[in-house]
Amino acid sequence: MSKWIEVTLRVDGEAAEVTAELLQKYGYQGVAIEHEGIPPDKLDEDQIPPPTHLSVRAYIPEDSRADETKTRLEEALRYMNMMYPMPTPVYRVVQEEDWAEAWKVHYHPLRIGQRLVIRPLWTEVEMGADDVEVALDPGMAFGTGTHPTTQLCLEAVEALVTPGLKILDLGTGSAILAIAAAKLGAASVLALDIDPVAVEAAVKNVEQNGVSDKITVQEGTLVNVVTSARRFDMLLCNILARIIIQMCDEHLGDVIRPGGIGIFSGIILDQADDVEAALRKTGLEPYARRVQGDWVVIEARRPTE
Repeated sequence: MSKWIEVTLRVDGEAAEVTAELLQKYGYQGVAIEHEGIPPDKLDEDQIPPPTHLSVRAYIPEDSRADETKTRLEEALRYMNMMYPMPTPVYRVVQEEDWAEAWKVHYHPLRIGQRLVIRPLWTEVEMGADDVEVALDPGMAFGTGTHPTTQLCLEAVEALVTPGLKILDLGTGSAILAIAAAKLGAASVLALDIDPVAVEAAVKNVEQNGVSDKITVQEGTLVNVVTSARRFDMLLCNILARIIIQMCDEHLGDVIRPGGIGIFSGIILDQADDVEAALRKTGLEPYARRVQGDWVVIEARRPTE
């Protein structure tokens, strides 16, 4: 029976992004980032403590190359440690049939904002009359709601989505943001991702939540939208700061109609000024920030012409 090596690094919020990027080079089909230490009795949004530590987790095959892979990973961590304190990786061997399921024990129902409830498909939760449920099996796609970047985006979506909006979710992952937007009244959502694994997970989650009539999931990039005639009332972009800055040079602002809004996440506080400068260059005007720990969401508007 095949086995996999689970690699876990326990980091603070500032180191989570760079650690996830590093593990992405060695892990198989994605990296999971989890907010540690949310006890079941603290799941109400008002009571969730700010994240002090995050677990960044990936899986590598236990084969003839495993020792070499671990050596290369540890060498990279030693180099990074010269610039910022890095943890020692913790390894655990899991059976193949347990690999995709291993992380699920850490994933519980989560209340975000005033109405949103993120529910793993394998759990049950009591819903209030006004609650909006997003039921997920993220698989290996990014987007479980546990990471501050996703939580901040969901708060912004809840606050800003109004009935009838046409929305682009760029880098949709599990489609968590697209589903929330659709259930909060968006008329349509185009959910794009470059990862076919994420696209597959997103399609299943959209169907599970009964919003296939509102959400179109496709494999694609910013270029596919910029070069088309499609323009949107709202852009959801929960990726990474450096990718957002790069996309600003690729006319990211053009996909938002005049008067429309962009929600940008995956940004550490120290990167926020640089991201806002890039957004201005692409024709958007940042007007608000949402902050949780070291992470920030930037809201920006395209001025009316």
